[in-house]
Amino acid sequence: MYIDLVVLILLIIGIVMYSRHFSSFVFIVAIIDILLRILYFIRTHVGLPDFNKFVSRYFPESMFGLIDKYTRGDINIILKWIFVVLMIFFLYYIIRIWLKKKKF
Repeated sequence: MYIDLVVLILLIIGIVMYSRHFSSFVFIVAIIDILLRILYFIRTHVGLPDFNKFVSRYFPESMFGLIDKYTRGDINIILKWIFVVLMIFFLYYIIRIWLKKKKF
């Protein structure tokens, strides 16, 4: 079932169309990955069978999990490196915002 991939792509396209800055794209990818990791943590540490079944059916554990689910081989490696580069940009934006607020 491709519902997780379709929702992710529609969400990213909507954000890119709404805000055409590269930083917005980086932030939405990072937010989605953080949300997926939180859901995975809750799934593994909360003993609610219905919730666990729902989360494990519709949400992968992270963006890496989503990449692994739908790709294999060289494409998988390329997409993972693209994701790592996006996370490096995210870290750069977060540090830049933090330094501006600190006003050294």
